[in-house]
Amino acid sequence: MNNLRVLLQRKVFDSRIKSRDTTGKERWLGYLIGPSGALLLNAVLATYLNVYYTDVLGLTHFWGGAFLVVFPIVSKIIDAFINVLMGYIIDRTKTKQGKARPWLLLSAPFLTLSGILLFAVPSASSAVQVIWVMLSYNLYYSFSFTIYNMSHNLMVPLSTRDSSKRGKLSVFNQIAAVMISGILVALVFPMVIMPAVGLNKNLWITVMGLISSLALPLTLMEYYFTKERVTEESEGQEQEKLAFFTQLKTIFTDRFMLIVFGYFLLQITGSSIKNLGLVYYSNYVLGTYNDGITQMMLSVIGGIPMGIGVFAVWPLAKKFGKRNLILAGFVLYGIGSGICWLFPANMTIVLIGQFIKNIGGLPCAYVFMALFADTLDHIEWKAGFRCDGIAMSIYNTIAVAMSGICTGIFNGLLSASGYIVPYHDVTGKLIAVQSQGVKNAITFSFVGLETLTSIVLIILLIFLDVEKDISKKQAEIKARRKETSC
Repeated sequence: MNNLRVLLQRKVFDSRIKSRDTTGKERWLGYLIGPSGALLLNAVLATYLNVYYTDVLGLTHFWGGAFLVVFPIVSKIIDAFINVLMGYIIDRTKTKQGKARPWLLLSAPFLTLSGILLFAVPSASSAVQVIWVMLSYNLYYSFSFTIYNMSHNLMVPLSTRDSSKRGKLSVFNQIAAVMISGILVALVFPMVIMPAVGLNKNLWITVMGLISSLALPLTLMEYYFTKERVTEESEGQEQEKLAFFTQLKTIFTDRFMLIVFGYFLLQITGSSIKNLGLVYYSNYVLGTYNDGITQMMLSVIGGIPMGIGVFAVWPLAKKFGKRNLILAGFVLYGIGSGICWLFPANMTIVLIGQFIKNIGGLPCAYVFMALFADTLDHIEWKAGFRCDGIAMSIYNTIAVAMSGICTGIFNGLLSASGYIVPYHDVTGKLIAVQSQGVKNAITFSFVGLETLTSIVLIILLIFLDVEKDISKKQAEIKARRKETSC
C-alpha cells in the first residue's frame, strides 16, 4: 500500500480534472466514454460467454451436466471474499489520487488480459479445458472486474455532494452501461457478429480479443478524467481508524441500506437470468438459431426507450423524486414482462411488451445509483463516518454471487429440461432444435422471473424514503467538517 501511495505522488498520475465543481469534460470523458470499454466487455460476457461455453466448447454435458451448474457458483465464493477484501482496502486507501481511483488504474491491463484468456481456451482434453475455464473465469470475475467495478461504482458517490450534479453524473455513467454497450450487444452482435462467427472458435477469440483490448485505453481515460472531491474534504484532517466490524455493523443496522441491498439482490437476480436467457429465447422460442433478426428486434424495439428516455429521466426524478420514479417504473416493468410471458412466441405482442418494460426500466437504469449515493450520505450523517468501500463491497458481493448462482441455476434448467447442443449433421446442415420443456424453461428465464421480482421490488421501494431531508443532512455533514478543520 505504501509503494502504491508513493507511486501515485508522481505528476504523471494526476487527474486531468482540477476544478472544484464537476465539468462537461469530466462527464463526457470520465463518466461516459471512459467506462464504456470495461462495461462493453462485461455486457458482452454477460450475454455471450455462457453461449460460448455451451455451444462452442460443448461443456454442457461435462460431469454429467454438473460442471456448468457447480463451477460458476463455487467461483463466486472466491469472488465474494475478494469483494469484501477490496471494500476493506478501498476504505483504508489514502493517496493523492483518492481512495477508489487508484484501483481503476490497476484494473485496466488486467481487464484486457483476462478478457482474452476467457476465450483463448486451448484445443486440448476436456480436463485441460475445464481447468483453463475455471482459472480464466476467476481471473476476470474474481480479480480484474471486481477491482474495476468497485472503484468505478464509487466514483459517482465520491465525485460531489451536490445531489443534482451527482444525478447528472449517474445518468452519464449509465449511458455508458446501457446505451453504448447496449447498441453493440443488441445490434452489431446479433445481426453481424453471431451469424458470422457461429460455432467457429477462432473467430470468437479474434472478436473478443478486439473487444477486450478496448478496455485498457478507455479505463485509463476514466482514471484521468475523474476526481474524488468528497475524499478531498478529509485531506489534512486526522481520521479515526475504524474497525471493519464497526463499519459492517453500521451498515447492517441501517434500514435504508438493508432495503438497498434487498433491492440489489432481487434486481440483479432477475436481470442476470434474463440476460442469460436472451440469446436462447431468440434462437429457440421467438426465432431461429442465429437468424440475425430476432434478437436484434427484441433489443432494439425494447431498447428504444432507453435511448430516448435518457433526456427525460433526470428532470422527472427531480420533479417527482428518485424513489417515486423508480417505483412507478417497476409497475410498467412488471406489466411489460407479464405481457411477454403470456404470449412468448408472438413477435408483435412480445415487442410491445418489451417496449413497455424498458420504459419502466429507465429510472432503474439511470437513477438508482444516485439514490444509493444518498444512502451513503445518510449513513455518514447518522454515524459520523463514511462506509463507501464496505457498502460497495457488499453490493458487489451480491452482484457477483448472484451472477454465479444465476448462471448455475440457468444451466441447471437447461440440463434438467434436456437442452441439446447445436451441431452439424453429416451433410453440414446445422441442427438446433429444442423440446417444449426446454422452451418453457428458457421463456421463464427471459420474461417470467422478472415479472415476479418486479412485484417484490415495488413493495421494497415503498419503504425507501431516504431522500427525505437528505439536503439538510448533507449540509450538516459539511458543517461538521468545517468545525473539525477549525
